[in-house]
Amino acid sequence: MKSCIISLASNSNQEENLSEARSRLGQILSDCSYTRSLWTKPYKASADSSFASEQKPADNESLYINQLLYARTTLGVETLQEALKDIEQAMGRDEENRRKGIVPIDLDLMAYDKERYHLNDWQRPYIQLLLEK
Repeated sequence: MKSCIISLASNSNQEENLSEARSRLGQILSDCSYTRSLWTKPYKASADSSFASEQKPADNESLYINQLLYARTTLGVETLQEALKDIEQAMGRDEENRRKGIVPIDLDLMAYDKERYHLNDWQRPYIQLLLEK
């Protein structure tokens, strides 16, 4: 078994999509443990990318909900990454939504065993907050 960390994010039907993603991830991973959820402004589009709140804002239309998953897997790294992409596509992550700026779910493999991925993301303020557990 290998350990992994996966980041989850959504800016459309955020809470429902996060719940659906957790259900799907639970079917392919073991020992799943999730951090709290944080609401954030879009990272690249916001001058104040440090905004993060555990409380659901009144106007959450343009906000992301983010969470980290700690889990274990028997899947190899490439197979796991393919499975994450399959979940994204099954939940509506496609070119049409991308053009509209809609992210039903974004699943990024942040770490697999001792190897880190998405190296720049590790320094994002909301990732740092979620890593604090």
